[in-house]
Amino acid sequence: MAEACCGAEPAADGGAGVADDHGDGRLWQVRELQMAAVAAVALAAGWLLDRAGVAAPVVVGVELLAAVVGASTFVPGAVRGLRHGRVGVGTLMTIAAIGAVALGQVAEAALLGILFSIAEGLEHHAVTRTRRSLRALLGLVPATASVLRDGRELQVPPDDLVVGDTMVLRPGERAATDGAVRAGRTSLDLSAITGESVPVEAGPGDTVHAGAINGGGAIELRVTAPASDSSLARIVHIVEEARERRGAGQRLADRIARPLVPSILVLAVLVAGLGGLLGDPLLWLERALVVLVAASPCALAISVPLSVVAAIGASSRHGALVKGGAALEELGRVRVVAVDKTGTLTRNTPRVVDVVGLAAVGRDEVLAAAASLEARSEHPLAGAVLSAAEDGNVTYRAAREVTAVPGHGLHGVVDGAAVRLGRPGWVDAGPLADDVERLQGDGATVVLLERAGALLGAIAVRDELRPEAAEAVTRLGDLGIEVAMLTGDNRRTAEALAARAGIGTVHAELLPEDKAALLARIARGRRIAMVGDGVNDAPALATADVGIAMGAMGTDVAIETADVALMGQDLRHLPQLLAHARRSRAIMLQNIGLSLVIIGVLIPLAALGVLGLATVVVVHELAEVLVIGNAVRAARTRALPGLGTGSGDQPVGSSVVGGRPVGSR
Repeated sequence: MAEACCGAEPAADGGAGVADDHGDGRLWQVRELQMAAVAAVALAAGWLLDRAGVAAPVVVGVELLAAVVGASTFVPGAVRGLRHGRVGVGTLMTIAAIGAVALGQVAEAALLGILFSIAEGLEHHAVTRTRRSLRALLGLVPATASVLRDGRELQVPPDDLVVGDTMVLRPGERAATDGAVRAGRTSLDLSAITGESVPVEAGPGDTVHAGAINGGGAIELRVTAPASDSSLARIVHIVEEARERRGAGQRLADRIARPLVPSILVLAVLVAGLGGLLGDPLLWLERALVVLVAASPCALAISVPLSVVAAIGASSRHGALVKGGAALEELGRVRVVAVDKTGTLTRNTPRVVDVVGLAAVGRDEVLAAAASLEARSEHPLAGAVLSAAEDGNVTYRAAREVTAVPGHGLHGVVDGAAVRLGRPGWVDAGPLADDVERLQGDGATVVLLERAGALLGAIAVRDELRPEAAEAVTRLGDLGIEVAMLTGDNRRTAEALAARAGIGTVHAELLPEDKAALLARIARGRRIAMVGDGVNDAPALATADVGIAMGAMGTDVAIETADVALMGQDLRHLPQLLAHARRSRAIMLQNIGLSLVIIGVLIPLAALGVLGLATVVVVHELAEVLVIGNAVRAARTRALPGLGTGSGDQPVGSSVVGGRPVGSR
């Protein structure tokens, strides 16, 4: 139960909620359920002895044994809570059980203990199961790793690997920690982490994450992180931390449950005191005990936390890190999604598709001058320009005094001359205006090159649309979610790509701060999520109601700063995540509503004597079981056609290896 509700001390109670978390988690091993079973057998034995005409003291003794065994699961925790000044549902149940025994209703007290123990045991089992499914990710790390040391190949535990070691990964083996390919080529499957379905090729320089399965030839990796700090370990750590963060719904349940417990005690005292003045004091004392049980808010207190734990665990198994209940709830309320273009809607593999020079300037001269500047740049377009120069055997030297102007381009000094490379408008297109318009109409990003104040030429770079982008946008539309594209690219290029993706709202030629300022206007009072790379789009990710980092596997900044991190590169995970969050939020609200209705109905019926203790106990604990069962539904994700998903505790999917998420210049 929630600590505020029941006043339990998990670290010390020795209950299943702790012990079972380290075992195999089978239902019959849960301590509360074991005690409930023993108490139920004792209660049944007492009933049979009574039917057989055995002396009343013997029957009462057996029923009292059942009551003691059943109450052993919550009375010690309630007493410890009282010593620390905490009054919870366990306290209410303890008072009710003792009072029932004092009034001679021993069988009812035993029934209360049995059903309350069953409800607690089921809750502990449900929480343990979702935690175990998350920790199963760590089970993807092999028990040993092959490492080359002093010219010999050794088998060592993953914890013994150090940064710089050379790790050998044979076909079919899993990587024990993160590394970079030093020698060999292969195909890799990271389905356990990112939830995608297509293996990817990896060669020298590419990143391999912990848990990756080698599907091709043997490769050698240079270890880049100890096993304790691998991408896989970070995922588990972050999601376990996220479970502790409380969402608005959880805070609502807490706000109701905390004052409700002492209020129930006051109500019970009033029922006993005022009723005793009007009638039989023992009768009204019995009704007061029934009110204690009827009004216990245990189902309310566990309704949201259990749903959050289940939903976050399910998301993590499909490649989405959700940073706690608040982020999960906000995801469930999202009605608008703003998507960055470069690296999110596109493949993140830009390439040069055309080079245009003025009459007296050759293609190689334009490429050489551009490559000189881009050699000092971190921007994704730099890689495309440098690759084109190398493929064309173009000779260049790195520029000096290179400075990036965010949202515009670069300037520096090449062979003593000032050179500028950037977007049209920052560099005047002049006689190349028609060429620029033509290339932009074909969906290419165009940069212009200027040397010593004179235009040299233009370079067209195109990053192709992801093949699943249009399908993802359609699925978002099916959820009733509006999609808008934000980009720093020119309008013609942006609109051409948006049309192919099925996006009708396009905002182009934006600086990073422009994207953040634009979100409120796009949202128009609705909840909005921003999907970007977690680095270049940081202002917009921070401004949106929910910031979602795309392709964040192994990117510390994205994982740490975003509300949600999609570990893979398949855009179809976005509608899947939003649908899952919406369903999980509905489950939370259902549980809160059901809990409040049960309490509201049972209290007057109990106070008026319409329902006795046994009936109220059964109804109350049945409601708690229903809430637990409904919360566990949040652990299930619905598979989308064509997307690698799994069931149970086994994570599935695939990953992107190497590269990094990017944003538009």
